[in-house]
Amino acid sequence: MGEISNGNHVVLDVKDDQSSSSKRPTNCKEDSSLSISVPFIQKLLAELLGTYFLIFAGCSSVAVNLNFDKVVTLPGISIVWGLAVMVLVYSVGHISGAHFNPAVTLAFATCKRFPWKQVPPYILCQVCGSTLAAGTIRLIFQGEQDKFTGTMPAGSDMQSFVVEFIITFYLMFIISGVATDNRAIGELAGLAIGSTVLLNVMFAGPISGASMNPARSLGPAIVSLKFKGLWVYLVSPTLGAQAGAWVYNMVRYTDKPLREITSSASFLKSRQSS
Repeated sequence: MGEISNGNHVVLDVKDDQSSSSKRPTNCKEDSSLSISVPFIQKLLAELLGTYFLIFAGCSSVAVNLNFDKVVTLPGISIVWGLAVMVLVYSVGHISGAHFNPAVTLAFATCKRFPWKQVPPYILCQVCGSTLAAGTIRLIFQGEQDKFTGTMPAGSDMQSFVVEFIITFYLMFIISGVATDNRAIGELAGLAIGSTVLLNVMFAGPISGASMNPARSLGPAIVSLKFKGLWVYLVSPTLGAQAGAWVYNMVRYTDKPLREITSSASFLKSRQSS
């Protein structure tokens, strides 16, 4: 779900360096508006498959819990979501950055840590992966077992909006800290991010479903044609992720002298050297 850092360098740099284009193999085909190369296609496939397996695992735990006398329970569902995120970050984080979340992708882009030209294909793959996973679950659980595994507000839309904003802010703040800051221990990024998802689902699940991810809510909604309160899960996580990323960027600068912060064009801008 973020760029995993190791030591003083980011292991995965999702930006296509134009200066290194001359060093690319001759079998790489490029388009004038978006670099289409084998590594970029691999990133998109990693996002598609990663989002698919994340939504399949998490939503399957919800379906099993609804169909088999609450056997999984809320703590069990929380653990499934957290572990799924953790293992996927470790498995494909070095390939695509392991975003699996349009809100995370947009937050990285606005902080200049992800190229804007790659945002649309990333989001498309994330939504497709979520929709395919929801479709697979619906094929497995048919008839009376066909339960809606998406997210809907348990109370008012505004209550869920506030909860989704806070938990997505929390998640993106953690992602920014452990996955983009060179001072953090990058090897623990997957564990920290997965644990944050687990905690959020544990207490926010009964209120809003603890989506934190527009793709997670959009995929099941498309498959089941249930769009009640969907706007909450498209808007609130996106705003929460933006706020979380920018607030961490503010915290990131606290080790600088005040005169250096105030002399810069904007202390909210991401450091180009990190």
